[in-house]
Amino acid sequence: MKARIAVIAGDGIGPEVTTQAVRVLQRVGVRFRHEFTLSEQPFGGVAIDLHGDPLPEGTLAACQAADAVLLGAIGGPRWSSPNAKVRPEAGLLRLRKLMGLYANLRPVLVHPALRGVSTLKPEIIDGVDLLFVRELTGGIYFGPKTRDAEQASDLCQYSVAEIERIVRVAARLARARRRRLLSIDKSNVLETSRLWREVCERLIRSEFSDVQLEHMLVDSAAMHLIRRPRDFDVAVTENMFGDILTDEASMLCGSLGLLPSASLGEGSRGLYEPIHGSAPDIAGQGIANPYGAILSVALLLRHSLRLEEEARAVEHAVHRAIGDGVRTPDIAASGHRPASTQEAGDAVIAALA
Repeated sequence: MKARIAVIAGDGIGPEVTTQAVRVLQRVGVRFRHEFTLSEQPFGGVAIDLHGDPLPEGTLAACQAADAVLLGAIGGPRWSSPNAKVRPEAGLLRLRKLMGLYANLRPVLVHPALRGVSTLKPEIIDGVDLLFVRELTGGIYFGPKTRDAEQASDLCQYSVAEIERIVRVAARLARARRRRLLSIDKSNVLETSRLWREVCERLIRSEFSDVQLEHMLVDSAAMHLIRRPRDFDVAVTENMFGDILTDEASMLCGSLGLLPSASLGEGSRGLYEPIHGSAPDIAGQGIANPYGAILSVALLLRHSLRLEEEARAVEHAVHRAIGDGVRTPDIAASGHRPASTQEAGDAVIAALA
Protein backbone atom coordinates (compact mmCIF):
# COMPACT_ATOMS: atom_id res chain seq x y z
CA MET A 1 0.00 0.00 0.00
CA LYS A 2 1.07 3.58 -0.69
CA ALA A 3 -0.03 6.40 1.61
CA ARG A 4 0.83 10.05 2.17
CA ILE A 5 1.04 11.17 5.78
CA ALA A 6 1.46 14.75 6.98
CA VAL A 7 3.55 14.94 10.13
CA ILE A 8 3.11 18.05 12.29
CA ALA A 9 5.17 17.64 15.43
CA GLY A 10 4.27 21.00 16.94
CA ASP A 11 5.63 22.36 20.21
CA GLY A 12 7.13 21.29 23.53
CA ILE A 13 7.42 17.52 23.74
CA GLY A 14 5.55 17.18 20.44
CA PRO A 15 8.68 16.64 18.33
CA GLU A 16 10.08 14.14 20.83
CA VAL A 17 7.06 11.83 20.95
CA THR A 18 6.32 12.27 17.25
CA THR A 19 9.85 11.16 16.38
CA GLN A 20 9.19 7.82 18.09
CA ALA A 21 5.75 7.49 16.48
CA VAL A 22 7.27 8.08 13.04
CA ARG A 23 9.97 5.48 13.71
CA VAL A 24 7.25 2.95 14.53
CA LEU A 25 5.26 3.90 11.43
CA GLN A 26 8.34 3.46 9.28
CA ARG A 27 9.02 0.08 10.87
CA VAL A 28 5.48 -1.00 10.09
CA GLY A 29 6.05 0.03 6.48
CA VAL A 30 9.16 -2.12 6.24
CA ARG A 31 7.66 -5.15 7.99
CA PHE A 32 4.40 -5.17 6.04
CA ARG A 33 5.80 -3.83 2.76
CA HIS A 34 3.96 -0.52 2.64
CA GLU A 35 5.25 2.73 1.19
CA PHE A 36 4.55 5.66 3.51
CA THR A 37 5.53 9.09 2.21
CA LEU A 38 5.97 11.47 5.13
CA SER A 39 5.76 15.26 4.86
CA GLU A 40 6.82 17.34 7.88
CA GLN A 41 4.98 20.63 8.34
CA PRO A 42 5.16 23.54 10.84
CA PHE A 43 2.13 23.96 13.08
CA GLY A 44 1.18 25.62 16.35
CA GLY A 45 3.57 27.88 18.22
CA VAL A 46 6.53 27.08 16.03
CA ALA A 47 4.47 28.10 12.98
CA ILE A 48 3.56 31.39 14.69
CA ASP A 49 7.26 32.07 15.13
CA LEU A 50 8.03 31.21 11.51
CA HIS A 51 4.98 32.53 9.69
CA GLY A 52 2.88 34.52 12.17
CA ASP A 53 0.09 31.93 11.77
CA PRO A 54 -0.40 28.65 13.72
CA LEU A 55 -1.82 27.05 10.56
CA PRO A 56 0.11 28.29 7.51
CA GLU A 57 -1.45 27.76 4.10
CA GLY A 58 1.26 25.25 3.16
CA THR A 59 0.56 23.13 6.23
CA LEU A 60 -3.18 23.18 5.59
CA ALA A 61 -2.67 22.19 1.95
CA ALA A 62 -0.38 19.31 2.96
CA CYS A 63 -2.93 18.06 5.50
CA GLN A 64 -5.78 18.23 3.00
CA ALA A 65 -3.73 16.36 0.39
CA ALA A 66 -2.58 13.62 2.78
CA ASP A 67 -4.29 10.32 3.55
CA ALA A 68 -3.78 11.00 7.26
CA VAL A 69 -2.25 13.55 9.62
CA LEU A 70 -0.04 12.69 12.60
CA LEU A 71 0.17 15.44 15.24
CA GLY A 72 2.38 15.74 18.30
CA ALA A 73 1.26 18.57 20.60
CA ILE A 74 0.93 22.34 20.46
CA GLY A 75 1.05 25.35 22.74
CA GLY A 76 3.12 26.71 25.57
CA PRO A 77 3.45 29.75 27.83
CA ARG A 78 5.40 31.79 25.30
CA TRP A 79 2.34 31.93 23.03
CA SER A 80 -0.36 32.11 25.70
CA SER A 81 -0.05 35.55 27.25
CA PRO A 82 -3.33 37.47 27.76
CA ASN A 83 -2.26 39.93 25.08
CA ALA A 84 -1.37 37.32 22.47
CA LYS A 85 -2.99 38.20 19.14
CA VAL A 86 -2.99 34.58 17.97
CA ARG A 87 -2.60 31.33 19.89
CA PRO A 88 -1.55 27.85 18.74
CA GLU A 89 -4.90 26.37 19.80
CA ALA A 90 -6.67 28.56 17.25
CA GLY A 91 -4.80 26.73 14.52
CA LEU A 92 -5.93 23.34 15.82
CA LEU A 93 -9.57 24.39 16.00
CA ARG A 94 -9.35 25.77 12.47
CA LEU A 95 -7.66 22.63 11.14
CA ARG A 96 -10.36 20.38 12.60
CA LYS A 97 -13.08 22.58 11.14
CA LEU A 98 -11.56 22.91 7.67
CA MET A 99 -10.88 19.17 7.44
CA GLY A 100 -14.41 18.38 8.64
CA LEU A 101 -13.16 16.32 11.56
CA TYR A 102 -16.20 16.28 13.81
CA ALA A 103 -15.76 12.95 15.63
CA ASN A 104 -12.99 12.49 18.18
CA LEU A 105 -12.36 8.91 19.35
CA ARG A 106 -10.49 8.45 22.64
CA PRO A 107 -10.06 4.83 23.79
CA VAL A 108 -9.12 4.15 27.42
CA LEU A 109 -7.65 0.73 28.20
CA VAL A 110 -5.97 -0.15 31.50
CA HIS A 111 -2.82 -2.24 31.10
CA PRO A 112 -2.60 -4.99 33.77
CA ALA A 113 1.04 -4.13 34.47
CA LEU A 114 0.04 -0.57 35.36
CA ARG A 115 -2.56 -1.40 38.01
CA GLY A 116 -0.38 0.26 40.63
CA VAL A 117 0.22 3.45 38.64
CA SER A 118 -3.31 4.82 38.81
CA THR A 119 -4.30 6.70 41.94
CA LEU A 120 -7.44 4.55 42.01
CA LYS A 121 -7.57 1.13 43.69
CA PRO A 122 -6.66 -1.77 41.37
CA GLU A 123 -10.00 -3.49 41.96
CA ILE A 124 -11.74 -0.38 40.60
CA ILE A 125 -9.79 -0.15 37.35
CA ASP A 126 -9.24 -3.83 36.53
CA GLY A 127 -10.83 -4.64 33.18
CA VAL A 128 -11.54 -1.04 32.16
CA ASP A 129 -11.99 -0.83 28.39
CA LEU A 130 -14.02 2.16 27.26
CA LEU A 131 -14.30 4.49 24.30
CA PHE A 132 -15.23 8.17 24.36
CA VAL A 133 -16.72 9.70 21.22
CA ARG A 134 -16.49 13.48 21.50
CA GLU A 135 -18.17 15.94 19.15
CA LEU A 136 -15.31 18.09 17.91
CA THR A 137 -16.40 21.00 15.75
CA GLY A 138 -19.43 22.47 17.52
CA GLY A 139 -20.51 23.66 20.93
CA ILE A 140 -19.07 26.40 23.07
CA TYR A 141 -15.58 26.21 21.56
CA PHE A 142 -16.90 27.26 18.15
CA GLY A 143 -19.84 29.47 19.06
CA PRO A 144 -19.78 33.30 18.80
CA LYS A 145 -17.59 35.00 21.41
CA THR A 146 -17.68 38.52 22.79
CA ARG A 147 -15.64 40.37 25.38
CA ASP A 148 -15.29 43.89 26.69
CA ALA A 149 -13.90 45.43 29.85
CA GLU A 150 -16.93 44.41 31.93
CA GLN A 151 -18.01 41.01 30.64
CA ALA A 152 -17.39 38.13 28.26
CA SER A 153 -19.63 35.61 26.53
CA ASP A 154 -19.14 32.23 24.80
CA LEU A 155 -22.22 30.84 23.05
CA CYS A 156 -22.85 27.08 23.02
CA GLN A 157 -24.98 25.95 20.10
CA TYR A 158 -25.74 22.67 18.33
CA SER A 159 -27.87 21.78 15.33
CA VAL A 160 -29.88 18.59 14.87
CA ALA A 161 -27.58 17.57 12.00
CA GLU A 162 -24.45 17.97 14.15
CA ILE A 163 -25.92 15.81 16.89
CA GLU A 164 -27.18 13.14 14.50
CA ARG A 165 -23.86 12.61 12.77
CA ILE A 166 -21.83 12.21 15.98
CA VAL A 167 -24.40 9.89 17.55
CA ARG A 168 -24.34 7.73 14.40
CA VAL A 169 -20.57 7.36 14.71
CA ALA A 170 -20.86 6.38 18.37
CA ALA A 171 -23.73 3.95 17.76
CA ARG A 172 -21.83 2.16 14.99
CA LEU A 173 -18.86 1.76 17.30
CA ALA A 174 -21.09 0.55 20.14
CA ARG A 175 -22.66 -1.99 17.79
CA ALA A 176 -19.18 -3.45 17.15
CA ARG A 177 -18.46 -3.71 20.89
CA ARG A 178 -20.98 -4.51 23.66
CA ARG A 179 -23.94 -2.72 22.03
CA ARG A 180 -24.18 -0.24 24.90
CA LEU A 181 -24.14 3.52 24.37
CA LEU A 182 -24.04 6.15 27.09
CA SER A 183 -25.01 9.70 26.10
CA ILE A 184 -23.68 12.38 28.44
CA ASP A 185 -25.34 15.79 28.68
CA LYS A 186 -26.61 18.46 31.09
CA SER A 187 -30.26 18.38 30.10
CA ASN A 188 -31.52 19.47 33.51
CA VAL A 189 -30.06 22.94 32.80
CA LEU A 190 -29.01 23.45 29.16
CA GLU A 191 -31.28 23.74 26.12
CA THR A 192 -28.51 22.38 23.88
CA SER A 193 -28.43 19.27 26.06
CA ARG A 194 -32.21 18.88 25.92
CA LEU A 195 -32.01 18.94 22.13
CA TRP A 196 -29.04 16.54 22.28
CA ARG A 197 -31.04 14.04 24.36
CA GLU A 198 -34.15 14.25 22.16
CA VAL A 199 -32.19 13.74 18.94
CA CYS A 200 -30.15 10.92 20.46
CA GLU A 201 -33.26 9.02 21.59
CA ARG A 202 -34.99 9.41 18.25
CA LEU A 203 -31.96 8.36 16.22
CA ILE A 204 -31.16 5.27 18.29
CA ARG A 205 -34.80 4.20 18.26
CA SER A 206 -35.11 4.54 14.48
CA GLU A 207 -31.67 3.41 13.26
CA PHE A 208 -29.95 1.44 16.06
CA SER A 209 -32.67 -0.40 17.94
CA ASP A 210 -30.16 -3.17 18.73
CA VAL A 211 -28.03 -0.72 20.77
CA GLN A 212 -28.96 -0.12 24.42
CA LEU A 213 -29.04 3.63 25.13
CA GLU A 214 -28.53 5.22 28.54
CA HIS A 215 -28.43 8.91 29.47
CA MET A 216 -26.34 10.46 32.23
CA LEU A 217 -25.76 14.02 33.37
CA VAL A 218 -22.19 15.15 32.99
CA ASP A 219 -21.59 15.69 36.71
CA SER A 220 -22.85 12.17 37.46
CA ALA A 221 -20.67 10.81 34.65
CA ALA A 222 -17.62 12.50 36.14
CA MET A 223 -18.33 10.80 39.46
CA HIS A 224 -19.14 7.35 38.09
CA LEU A 225 -16.10 7.43 35.81
CA ILE A 226 -13.90 7.04 38.88
CA ARG A 227 -16.40 5.08 40.98
CA ARG A 228 -17.41 2.32 38.55
CA PRO A 229 -15.46 2.80 35.30
CA ARG A 230 -15.94 -0.82 34.18
CA ASP A 231 -19.61 -0.04 33.55
CA PHE A 232 -18.66 2.33 30.73
CA ASP A 233 -18.40 0.98 27.18
CA VAL A 234 -19.00 3.65 24.49
CA ALA A 235 -19.82 7.17 25.68
CA VAL A 236 -20.81 10.02 23.37
CA THR A 237 -20.90 13.65 24.41
CA GLU A 238 -20.51 17.23 23.25
CA ASN A 239 -17.26 19.09 22.75
CA MET A 240 -16.42 20.66 26.11
CA PHE A 241 -17.78 17.81 28.24
CA GLY A 242 -15.73 15.35 26.19
CA ASP A 243 -12.60 17.45 26.53
CA ILE A 244 -12.85 17.44 30.32
CA LEU A 245 -14.04 13.87 30.88
CA THR A 246 -11.37 12.27 28.73
CA ASP A 247 -8.61 14.02 30.66
CA GLU A 248 -10.21 12.64 33.81
CA ALA A 249 -10.41 9.18 32.24
CA SER A 250 -6.68 9.22 31.51
CA MET A 251 -6.06 8.83 35.24
CA LEU A 252 -7.72 5.41 35.12
CA CYS A 253 -4.71 4.07 33.25
CA GLY A 254 -2.24 6.25 35.12
CA SER A 255 -1.06 8.95 32.72
CA LEU A 256 -2.14 11.33 29.97
CA GLY A 257 0.90 10.09 28.09
CA LEU A 258 -0.74 6.73 27.41
CA LEU A 259 -3.85 7.81 25.56
CA PRO A 260 -4.19 8.21 21.78
CA SER A 261 -6.97 9.85 19.82
CA ALA A 262 -8.42 9.88 16.32
CA SER A 263 -10.32 12.81 14.81
CA LEU A 264 -12.49 11.69 11.91
CA GLY A 265 -14.98 13.06 9.41
CA GLU A 266 -17.07 11.64 6.58
CA GLY A 267 -14.16 10.19 4.59
CA SER A 268 -11.18 8.09 5.57
CA ARG A 269 -8.82 11.03 6.22
CA GLY A 270 -8.21 11.68 9.89
CA LEU A 271 -5.97 13.50 12.35
CA TYR A 272 -4.22 11.40 14.99
CA GLU A 273 -2.61 12.68 18.18
CA PRO A 274 -1.97 11.78 21.82
CA ILE A 275 -4.37 13.60 24.11
CA HIS A 276 -1.62 15.15 26.25
CA GLY A 277 -0.42 18.72 25.89
CA SER A 278 2.98 20.08 24.97
CA ALA A 279 4.36 19.77 28.54
CA PRO A 280 6.96 22.56 28.14
CA ASP A 281 8.27 21.88 31.65
CA ILE A 282 9.84 18.59 30.51
CA ALA A 283 10.50 19.41 26.85
CA GLY A 284 14.02 18.58 25.72
CA GLN A 285 14.75 16.27 28.64
CA GLY A 286 14.09 13.03 26.76
CA ILE A 287 11.64 11.71 29.35
CA ALA A 288 8.26 12.30 27.68
CA ASN A 289 5.99 9.29 27.31
CA PRO A 290 5.69 8.38 23.58
CA TYR A 291 3.18 5.54 23.99
CA GLY A 292 0.13 7.74 23.39
CA ALA A 293 1.69 9.05 20.16
CA ILE A 294 2.63 5.52 19.08
CA LEU A 295 -0.87 4.22 19.82
CA SER A 296 -2.17 7.11 17.72
CA VAL A 297 -0.24 5.52 14.84
CA ALA A 298 -2.24 2.35 15.46
CA LEU A 299 -5.48 4.33 15.16
CA LEU A 300 -4.16 5.95 11.97
CA LEU A 301 -3.45 2.54 10.47
CA ARG A 302 -6.89 1.26 11.47
CA HIS A 303 -9.19 4.13 10.60
CA SER A 304 -7.53 5.98 7.70
CA LEU A 305 -5.53 3.23 6.00
CA ARG A 306 -7.80 0.28 6.89
CA LEU A 307 -4.78 -1.80 7.97
CA GLU A 308 -6.21 -3.71 10.92
CA GLU A 309 -3.44 -6.31 11.22
CA GLU A 310 -0.80 -3.59 11.28
CA ALA A 311 -2.77 -1.58 13.86
CA ARG A 312 -3.02 -4.59 16.14
CA ALA A 313 0.68 -5.26 15.73
CA VAL A 314 1.51 -1.77 16.99
CA GLU A 315 -0.90 -2.10 19.92
CA HIS A 316 0.56 -5.47 20.87
CA ALA A 317 4.08 -4.05 20.64
CA VAL A 318 3.21 -1.22 23.03
CA HIS A 319 1.50 -3.71 25.33
CA ARG A 320 4.61 -5.86 25.36
CA ALA A 321 6.98 -2.95 25.95
CA ILE A 322 4.97 -1.82 28.97
CA GLY A 323 4.69 -5.39 30.22
CA ASP A 324 8.46 -5.75 29.95
CA GLY A 325 8.86 -2.79 32.28
CA VAL A 326 9.94 -0.14 29.77
CA ARG A 327 8.28 2.82 31.41
CA THR A 328 8.93 6.54 31.25
CA PRO A 329 8.94 8.50 34.55
CA ASP A 330 5.18 9.19 34.54
CA ILE A 331 4.40 5.46 34.75
CA ALA A 332 7.63 4.05 36.21
CA ALA A 333 7.39 1.55 39.06
CA SER A 334 8.80 2.63 42.39
CA GLY A 335 12.46 1.73 42.74
CA HIS A 336 12.95 1.04 39.02
CA ARG A 337 14.98 3.15 36.61
CA PRO A 338 12.66 5.11 34.32
CA ALA A 339 13.07 4.64 30.60
CA SER A 340 13.77 7.52 28.25
CA THR A 341 11.53 8.51 25.36
CA GLN A 342 14.03 6.90 22.99
CA GLU A 343 14.18 3.67 24.99
CA ALA A 344 10.41 3.37 24.96
CA GLY A 345 10.40 3.78 21.19
CA ASP A 346 13.21 1.24 20.87
CA ALA A 347 11.23 -1.27 22.91
CA VAL A 348 8.17 -0.94 20.69
CA ILE A 349 10.24 -1.32 17.54
CA ALA A 350 11.97 -4.39 18.98
CA ALA A 351 8.59 -5.92 19.80
CA LEU A 352 7.41 -5.23 16.25
CA ALA A 353 10.32 -7.25 14.90
